[in-house]
Amino acid sequence: MNTIGTLFKVSIFGESHGQVVGVLVDGVPAGISLTEEDFYHDIEMRKPKKKGTTPRKEADIPHIMSGVFNGYTTGSAILITFNNENINDNDYSNLVTQPRPGHADYTGHIKYDGFNDYRGGGAFSGRLTLAIVAAGVIAKKILPFEFNSRIKSLKGEKDITKFEQIVEEAMKNRNSVGGTIEVTVKNMIQGLGEPYFDSVESRLSHILYSIGAVKGVSFGVGFDGESLYGSEYNDLIIDKEGHTKTNNNGGINGGITNGNDLIVNVFVKPTPSISLPQETFNFKTGKVETLEIKGRHDACIALRAPIVIENAIAIALCDLYLIKKAYKK
Repeated sequence: MNTIGTLFKVSIFGESHGQVVGVLVDGVPAGISLTEEDFYHDIEMRKPKKKGTTPRKEADIPHIMSGVFNGYTTGSAILITFNNENINDNDYSNLVTQPRPGHADYTGHIKYDGFNDYRGGGAFSGRLTLAIVAAGVIAKKILPFEFNSRIKSLKGEKDITKFEQIVEEAMKNRNSVGGTIEVTVKNMIQGLGEPYFDSVESRLSHILYSIGAVKGVSFGVGFDGESLYGSEYNDLIIDKEGHTKTNNNGGINGGITNGNDLIVNVFVKPTPSISLPQETFNFKTGKVETLEIKGRHDACIALRAPIVIENAIAIALCDLYLIKKAYKK
């Protein structure tokens, strides 16, 4: 399905080379200031600017079609669309019979009996993350939290001064690299989330894994905690407000926020669409043959991912926040 959320519901739609992509956001309280200009900053953060990002350029102008009147939300569902203008259908026809390794070409074809729009990855394209960014803008309008996102590492390297060199080397070799994005949410409140199936970790992981390039999610120190003893990993409580000496758990205990900073780390895989020739199966000929991928692709998706990851987290937190408010006495 294309919808997520309980009270703050987000539905995304469109394909990479269709007429539009967009988002429908329901459950937004009335009276929140919202204009198309509010979306510009985050949309700009997602655009391909750095070396190693796709040459595809889109205006990405948001069109608010409903749910806003005189600059304020009305309480009705908010529909936002973005036109697809810079499209090129000819680069993808060969991928019907010889799907890209690591991409959803094959699974999409199987799932939808060949009726899926394969151009540019169709509904599986990173183009749809524009809708997630837009919904996250609205979520952050509702939330009282402060969001910070950054590229933590590329290809395992944490030295930011080496990032450009890593991407350039991948481009030179007609290849791609992945990276880890870290999002920190400050001014968190206590009590968001539920035990078990609606824990903060469960809700955030659900939406983060909905982003096609995401292959790993962790909280706090994550897998690095394996090297610690319990006495080192435990976050010692230092005052009556629940602040802790360390934050190895990433601001969550028992699936519920404890008021400390929420820390989330997300691994974004290397772009599967690379121009380096690959030996992979051709379903038309029945043989393994050389595939050379055409089109416009990012050498490093992680370069544009921070705002996408940040806003996806905001969507999930907004739903939990509204649920908490609904149960408040």
